[in-house]
Amino acid sequence: MSPDLKYLLFSVILTFVQMLVAATGANQAVGINTLAGNREGLPEIKGWAGRAKRAHLNMVENMVLFAALVLIAAVAGKANAMTAMGAAIFFWGRVAYAVIYVAGIAWLRTLAWFVSVIGMVLIALELLKAM
Repeated sequence: MSPDLKYLLFSVILTFVQMLVAATGANQAVGINTLAGNREGLPEIKGWAGRAKRAHLNMVENMVLFAALVLIAAVAGKANAMTAMGAAIFFWGRVAYAVIYVAGIAWLRTLAWFVSVIGMVLIALELLKAM
């Protein structure tokens, strides 16, 4: 398995872990009976649990782009050291983002997000160069 695909797998696992953390927080905030219901009129989940949910949703949004880039590189046979570095930067930026967001550190969270975006930009630039 190429490093790019390895980091895609790790990112999927990270997304799953973030979902579990968010679900645990929601359970603590509103209870299992509320979550098992239709969720109509569900109160806003605040604190670390709300941040965990928002971090997970942001990861899902970014995974669409990251997965597309990694899969294009793999299918086109363009995966190389630069795309691997971009994938690693994305993954570790997202790990930092998740931890920092749940901890509630606003500006550092934005910096971690930007680092992960740089990882995607590196992959995209490499793909554009190979056209």
